[in-house]
Amino acid sequence: MSGRIVDWTKGTEAIVYQTCKGCGARQYFRRSFCAACGSPDLAERRASGAGTVYATSLVCRAATPETRAHVPYNIVLVDADEGFRMMAHGDNDLAIGDKVAARFTQFAGRLVPYFAKTK
Repeated sequence: MSGRIVDWTKGTEAIVYQTCKGCGARQYFRRSFCAACGSPDLAERRASGAGTVYATSLVCRAATPETRAHVPYNIVLVDADEGFRMMAHGDNDLAIGDKVAARFTQFAGRLVPYFAKTK
C-alpha cells in the first residue's frame, strides 16, 4: 500500500476505499490485506459518495451522553456505486432502495459521512 489518502476519519471530507490489485475486490474500511484473497497489494481511492440504501435503523435512544442531542438519528448501510458497503448516518426518512449522496456533518463533535436522497 502506498500513499494513503486522507479521509473523514482524519477530518477531511472524503470517503476512501481500497481495491485489491490482485483480485480486484473492493473493501471499506482500511485493512492491511484484501479480505477476499489475502493480498497485501491494495490501492486507495476516493469514492464519489453516491450509492443505494441497503438497510436503515432509526436510533431512538442515545448510546452516549454526547449523542443525546441527536436522537432520533438514522444509521444506514449504503451500497456505494464503487462496489463496497459502508455504515453511516442518514436522513431519518431514508428507505431501502433510495438513491443517496454523501455530504459531511458534525455528529457528537466528530465529522461523519451523512447520506441524503438524490433528486
